[in-house]
Amino acid sequence: MTLHPIDTGFFKLDGGAMFGVVPKTLWSKSHPPDANNLCTWAMRCLLVEDGGRLILIDNGIGDKQDAKFFGHYDLHGDDTLDRSLNKAGFSRDQITDVFLTHLHFDHCGGSIVREGDGYAPAFKNATYWSNEYHWKWATKPNPREKASFLTENILPIQESGQLKFVDIGRRSEEENVFLRDVLPSMDVFLVNGHTDAMMIPHIKYKGRTVAFMADLLPSIHHLPLPWVMAYDTRPLLTLAEKSDFLSVAADEEIVLFFEHDAHHQCCTVQRTEKGIRLKETFPLSAL
Repeated sequence: MTLHPIDTGFFKLDGGAMFGVVPKTLWSKSHPPDANNLCTWAMRCLLVEDGGRLILIDNGIGDKQDAKFFGHYDLHGDDTLDRSLNKAGFSRDQITDVFLTHLHFDHCGGSIVREGDGYAPAFKNATYWSNEYHWKWATKPNPREKASFLTENILPIQESGQLKFVDIGRRSEEENVFLRDVLPSMDVFLVNGHTDAMMIPHIKYKGRTVAFMADLLPSIHHLPLPWVMAYDTRPLLTLAEKSDFLSVAADEEIVLFFEHDAHHQCCTVQRTEKGIRLKETFPLSAL
């Protein structure tokens, strides 16, 4: 097995929204905002090359919305989904599986492309993976999240016939479930604080476990429990989920792979007198 970071560029989001109740005097030390209070974040995906399968975890924001939409997010950087796939030695048509942690536009926007007057899957030979609970949540969105669930990113996946659901067997909306062998060499931790039924892949790699953090932990600076995004729909659940995850991550030396940290690909954590904190940062290639 080989893991390839797939960088799709940077975007900007409001610093206050990214750090919730944390005062600006604290978060601005690590994430200096621009004149509009916006901070830069990565959209870093992960390609799992395992035997005959190429599994892409998330796929960035895509390019099919109009200039007005993208103007809100100040896309920048030289990396694109296709450029990074090509750099790793692959193309879209070789992808066998697209695993979507959740369906917010910055995670699944690259799933679908414009084709004539309509839309088509960007990965024509792939199976797209979501779960039934999150799919219902995204296709019948609450008013708070509606702007993050774009119909053109989501419904064409199902219409293509390429969508499959992970069987998560959840009993309640507040239940965290750890699922074994969802895909080859991949387990999943199901969390519900950021959005309903978000999936956090855990991949066995070179004797370690690599956890793809999605929006459970956007960056190393979100490790302290109270540092929770204002975007989270159930922040108290996020606190508990972070606590559960970080406890295991510290004890088992799990490698945290960040989707949104603009400066750090990976880290490990350790127990301290102040709680679980950063141990070290490193690129995935260091494993």
